[in-house]
Amino acid sequence: MYQFSRAIYRELSPEVTPQPGGNRSAAQARLLRECESSMERLATDRHYFAHPVKTLFNDVRSLFPIGSQMRVYRVIEHHMLEAVEYVDTQARDGVTFDGSPLCCHATTRKGTSCQRVPLPGSKYCPSHKHLEEAPAQEPVAVAA
Repeated sequence: MYQFSRAIYRELSPEVTPQPGGNRSAAQARLLRECESSMERLATDRHYFAHPVKTLFNDVRSLFPIGSQMRVYRVIEHHMLEAVEYVDTQARDGVTFDGSPLCCHATTRKGTSCQRVPLPGSKYCPSHKHLEEAPAQEPVAVAA
């Protein structure tokens, strides 16, 4: 996963501006730290990391001048979407990207996470399969 964070860092580090009272290398180190923490969260907690592009951009946007923020967003978006696709393709066969077993995404009546293994191709176990969003169906035209 770090190849994605390093790619973002390599493209954006020359554009980092020094922060007031700090130096440029400290700002670049913060950029690298934010990129790596976002990628780590993406790999370990994909289901609860709904907007990784927006989150990373908001974390690092203060490191760049206003004129280059659109380019920064596009670079982050490009590499983060590649990382999301990679993580989504690797999570299969009942195992997450980091090697831990998949767990049902539902919560029990007591408010704890369900510990059962989800059905193949689903986020939910047999007990919670009713929570799966049904695909949208075409309305059937009725002849009157």
